[in-house]
Amino acid sequence: MTDQIHTDEQADAAATRSEPMHAIPVLHGHREAYDRALGEIQAEIVQMGEYVEEAVRTATEAMQGHDAELAERVIHDDQRINEIQERISELITMVIATQQPVARDLRYLLALDRVAHELERMGDHAGSVAKQVRKLAQQPPLRRYVFLPRMGELVAGMVHDIIGALVDVDEARARGVASRDDEVDRLYHASFDVVLDLMRTDPDNVDRGTRILFAAHYLERIGDRVTNIAEDVLFLAGGVVEDLN
Repeated sequence: MTDQIHTDEQADAAATRSEPMHAIPVLHGHREAYDRALGEIQAEIVQMGEYVEEAVRTATEAMQGHDAELAERVIHDDQRINEIQERISELITMVIATQQPVARDLRYLLALDRVAHELERMGDHAGSVAKQVRKLAQQPPLRRYVFLPRMGELVAGMVHDIIGALVDVDEARARGVASRDDEVDRLYHASFDVVLDLMRTDPDNVDRGTRILFAAHYLERIGDRVTNIAEDVLFLAGGVVEDLN
C-alpha cells in the first residue's frame, strides 16, 4: 500500500480551502511516530481484508467441493482475523491518546476502526457459512446449493475491491462496489423462492434447505457490510454521510 502523505504546507492549504480529503491525512507534530503508526494500521487493514476475502472464497470452494475438512479450516482461521482487529483497535487507541490528532486525522482513524470492525464481522459470517457447509457435506448435495456459489464469488470480489477503494479513498470505485450488492440481494431472495419450493416438494429437503438459507443470509450480510465500508470511503472523500443500502 502506498502512503499518500502531503507536506505540512499542502495539508494546511487543503484544510484552509475545506476541500474533501482525497489522500491519507497528516497529523501536525510528532510526524514520524504518527506516520509509523498509521502505516502499521493501514497494513493491518489490508491484511485483514485479504484474510476475509480468502475465508469467503475458501468457504465457497468447500461448498462446491462438498468438503467438510476445508470448511473446518475456514472456521479455525477466523481467529487470526479477530486478532488483527484487536491489534488495530489497540493501535488506534494508542495514536489518539498519544498524538492528539486534529479533526481530519481523528475522522480518518475512527473510520479505519469502523472498517476493522466490519471486516471482523465479515470473517464471522464467513465462518458461519463454513459451519453450514460442514453440515451440508454430510448429506447429498441439494440442487448444488442453488445460488450460494455465485453469491460467494460476488461478495469475495466485493471485499477485495472495497479495500482497494479504501486505500485510494476512491469515491467512484466505492460506489461501484456498493452497487454490486443489488445482485447479491437478488440472488438471496431468489434462493428463498427456490429452496422453499424444494422443501415443500419433499420434506427430506427441509434440513438441507434450512442450512442453505442460513448460508445465503450470512453471504448477504457480508455484502451489506461491504456497503458500510463504501459509505466510510464516501465520508472520507467528501465529508458527507450517505446511505448506500
